[in-house]
Amino acid sequence: MPPSKRSGPLQTVQRSTDDLKKQVGSLLKDIQHPDAAQPTKRTEAFQRSIQLQKFVKETLTTLHKLKKTDEPAPVGNYDQRKQDEEKRLLKMLQQLQTVAELSNADKVYHHKDAEKPGTSQLKEDESEEEEEEDEEEEEEEEDEEEEEEEEEDGEDSVEEQPTVNQYISISDFVAQQEGDLTIKKGEVLTILNKKPDGWWVAQDSRGNQGEVPKTYLQVYRKAGEEDESESEEDAEDDEIEVTAPAVKRTESGNLSNLDAARKTVSEINATDVLSTMGAIPTGFRPSTLSQLLEEGKKFKSSYYIQPELSHSQLAFKDLLWDPEQGSVRARLARVSLNLTLWSCRMIPLPGAGIHVLSRHVRLCVFDGTRVLSNIHTVRATTQLKNPKTWTFSPRVSGILPSLLDGDCFIRSNSQSPELGVLFELGVTYIRNATGERGELSCGWAFLKLFDASGVPVPYKTYELVVNGGTPYEKGVEVDPSLTRRASNSVFQQMMTSRRHPKLLVKLKSPNTKTRTTLNLLPDTLVGSTCCIHLLAFYRQILADALLRDRISVQNAELICSPVLASFPQVMEQADLMDALRSVWSEKESSLKRSEKRDSEFLKSMFKQLYHDSVYTLLHSTALPALRWADEEAEASRWKVIADFLRLNREKNGSLFSLLSPEMAHEAFDISEISYDFLGMAREAAATA
Repeated sequence: MPPSKRSGPLQTVQRSTDDLKKQVGSLLKDIQHPDAAQPTKRTEAFQRSIQLQKFVKETLTTLHKLKKTDEPAPVGNYDQRKQDEEKRLLKMLQQLQTVAELSNADKVYHHKDAEKPGTSQLKEDESEEEEEEDEEEEEEEEDEEEEEEEEEDGEDSVEEQPTVNQYISISDFVAQQEGDLTIKKGEVLTILNKKPDGWWVAQDSRGNQGEVPKTYLQVYRKAGEEDESESEEDAEDDEIEVTAPAVKRTESGNLSNLDAARKTVSEINATDVLSTMGAIPTGFRPSTLSQLLEEGKKFKSSYYIQPELSHSQLAFKDLLWDPEQGSVRARLARVSLNLTLWSCRMIPLPGAGIHVLSRHVRLCVFDGTRVLSNIHTVRATTQLKNPKTWTFSPRVSGILPSLLDGDCFIRSNSQSPELGVLFELGVTYIRNATGERGELSCGWAFLKLFDASGVPVPYKTYELVVNGGTPYEKGVEVDPSLTRRASNSVFQQMMTSRRHPKLLVKLKSPNTKTRTTLNLLPDTLVGSTCCIHLLAFYRQILADALLRDRISVQNAELICSPVLASFPQVMEQADLMDALRSVWSEKESSLKRSEKRDSEFLKSMFKQLYHDSVYTLLHSTALPALRWADEEAEASRWKVIADFLRLNREKNGSLFSLLSPEMAHEAFDISEISYDFLGMAREAAATA
């Protein structure tokens, strides 16, 4: 009878890692307790972290010595399983180093001391002032020697200081176009410019410069000089250690309080802590697309709806006038299609202590390395009996909110052969214990839009496998435990594959009416199909103001137009766009057939309805501020909007609200009606 796999060396390490994970999780939970600020508790946490670090390092050493030939029976995916265990142990080691440094607030902790005899004992009676006095005495005694070696010591101190401009690459990156820098994993780079688009200008050790994605980098912390008496095993462990992040200190050199320490832990290692505590699967990551949205306006739809300047910046690239039609000229894009989000299946659930505020999918045009469009968000819904399945476009009475609408349009003129659509499944959560809010990526999927010969992929429904990690990580599973539980049985492997997360999407060719409207939009834009006609109206009004009615092409004065000035703000507030859709749909249903064919009449009617609805709401003090995934705020906003639209119908316009003493509005600012097209226009972007 063959020996059991559970008795193999790798399985033994896995069990040890699982036990360490529980102990680290318990420690992380304890330091969040209000009593953790007490000196005795801090001392206890420090000692526990030192002891656990020792066990983690011993387990890592054992893991590195394992060989596939040591197993008493064949083990599938041996190398991958070994790498997974190494990643788990390294994460725990980083967390323990951080806890040790934060807990030992009265003494700067160096992780190498954990392996030396006696360094795990805290010296509570040794204050930092005494250390400074000792240092001063030593300086007086060795003043002459320091003067002779001043230059060498200065150089060493500079080298020991972690440089914020030095980063180490965590993966290989091959240059995709001119201006990119090819880097290898483990290469130390000097960052020359941290650009807001996520592509940083870096220089390697050979002096080569170029752009690299910041997601391939992490801060480089140089370890201290090696002690000659250290063993080879200790040196090997030091190579794989991840230095704990620096701790903010007051002028006296001590932490102000443990609350600040806990805040630092949560900011730096929030995802690692949640993963260690078992609150989230190991394949979850901080949301990449959410971070891009927070960095600035360049990934928002309001930015891409603006006209793009040509390379000379003397004319518009994607906004041209058609004299025959008397309107904006239609533009054909390389990609112009409809996409429907059907469902997400077998998405793992966060564990206890995490309350999900929103489940959603963020999508954009992507070429494998760069985000080439705005980032569009569609919120998902779930049922209590099947929380692992996300659905879109629920049946509701009245107009379906655009935030829930899974019907989207994609436009892009990029010539990249790897062009496709990136989907990131995300959740916005709040921790019950701390009240901390955050956003996690539950995985991502990529749908390539062209095959190897450049032919567009067929219009059909696609079942996409959801990958773990970030879009720049390859081979990461959302929940690696599924693979570890799989046996060599073909049937079991088939059953396991069915439990892997999947995303179902359908590509569709737009009908004639939709295609005509889409061609009035910018070359690059992603959005909700239900809002296409509103965006087309804005582009037509924009063309009238910039191309038809402007005195001359050299005139760059401000344009008085509340619609042009405020519509980009309305685009970023889905409920206001829904209000505009509602009033336009109601008005359109009452128009005569001849009026529907008159483009000038339709534009004037759109302006009037815009002024009477969302423009007035936009500056009303009664409308609560927009806050993502806040159910109470969203309900309050919609109540204000619904009440306003009802009164608007009863009073036949918004004049009553502007003149009523009961309704307050923000102080008037000239920017509300002034459109600066030079300030709003986009610079021409090079397409890959």
